Amino acid sequence: MSVVCNPVMDVDAIRTAYLEFMADRGHVVLPRAPLVPHDDPTTLFTGSGMQPLLPYLLGAPHPACRRLTDSQTCLRAQDIEDVGDNRHTTFFEMLGNWSLGDYFKDVQLPQCWEFLTAVLGLDPARIYVTCFSGDDEHGIPRDLEAADIWTGLFRAAGVSADRAEVDSEEHASEVGTGGARIVFYGKKNWWCRGGSARSMPVGEPGGPDSEMFYLYPQVPHDPAYGRYCHQNCDCGRFVELGNSVFLQYRRTATGFEELPQRNVDFGAGLARLSAATMDSPDIFRISSLWPVVERLQELSGRSYDDDTEAMRVIADHLRGATFLAVDGVRPGNKAQGYVLRRLVRRAMRFAVDLGLSEDFVAEIVPTIAGIYEHHYPEVAESAGEVAQVLAREERAFRRSLRKGIRQLEGYRRTGITGKELFTLYDTFGFPVELSTEQARRSGIAVSDLWSTEFDTEMAAQRARSRRSTSLGV
Repeated sequence: MSVVCNPVMDVDAIRTAYLEFMADRGHVVLPRAPLVPHDDPTTLFTGSGMQPLLPYLLGAPHPACRRLTDSQTCLRAQDIEDVGDNRHTTFFEMLGNWSLGDYFKDVQLPQCWEFLTAVLGLDPARIYVTCFSGDDEHGIPRDLEAADIWTGLFRAAGVSADRAEVDSEEHASEVGTGGARIVFYGKKNWWCRGGSARSMPVGEPGGPDSEMFYLYPQVPHDPAYGRYCHQNCDCGRFVELGNSVFLQYRRTATGFEELPQRNVDFGAGLARLSAATMDSPDIFRISSLWPVVERLQELSGRSYDDDTEAMRVIADHLRGATFLAVDGVRPGNKAQGYVLRRLVRRAMRFAVDLGLSEDFVAEIVPTIAGIYEHHYPEVAESAGEVAQVLAREERAFRRSLRKGIRQLEGYRRTGITGKELFTLYDTFGFPVELSTEQARRSGIAVSDLWSTEFDTEMAAQRARSRRSTSLGV
């Protein structure tokens, strides 16, 4: 039943190789930061490798060194509904390196190339890149420097280095790129906290970036994503491996000026690198996810080939929930606790489809701890407590799950509005996103105004609660 997985370099080996590669080049290796930022109230989770280092990228001196590297655990709750395809996860590790006013493009891009081709052994002919096409309005030139460096690297490897320019991803899908190796995009290859050069606040730093992609020729282009495939197409034929950001400009009241300290911020998805070494477009076959899938096959008696989406969702969500619990998050109805609860309950919804019995979560946590025991020993050290925390959440949700699903089915003829969604949330503990997702999967119509209607019901409940409190009820 079990599908064989034979990684060329497993995740531990790639992580170690990368950190040693960067350390040999003068980088100080930093420990991972917690998934919950301690000093950033603007965000719930650490969502990128650069996030804990943002003060230093903005100009503060780092106490360790001007060259830094790490492997940072990240969580992006906004990707939760994308999980189930071959490449999206909510939890992931980001390999990163930073130069704080030290080296720049001429060092960064060749060392990326060397790691991908010489250390990981990836095929140079399947690597494609993107660069910034420039911004005439703000006087920011096309990033020919990065493109010329890439051209030299490709040609030295005997690979063509033709170029193309597009206005946007939509433009590329309509007109194509002719299979160009180096493609210039506009705002897609500009990094700043404001999102675009136009929306950047005065004083904010920003700069062009250059992304690296790996081509999987065995994946056919899906015309649902446009007539032509290109580096930023979402069909899965091209998968982004990493991105080098070059922070070299600062927004002024009249335009842009060069920063006195030019920084490099690089991030690469560890899972995607591992999948590339295996020539697998499916990242769930890598060594940090496949053991969980195998355990799910054993517990359910089902096959990954037949229940792919369910096993992907469960494996990702329980891994993310485990790391959140290790970092001190507990299930709840607010902030980080709500996301943890949602991860466990969404995993549970798919577990029911697989026929997994009660307390299966406690069977999965030790598998996850075993995967990470060498590099993140804190996971194994907390595994017992984490299993208990997640098992309690599983039991609580199982008690209301069947009743909630029956209640949801009762709306099949009439459809469901925000009022009914609030009832499911308030009475059965169904996260509203889970209810809408399940309704759509079951073919139950969902009101276009459900979000506003739900918020109205929530506000009314809070008002009732305040009145009861003031009356001493």
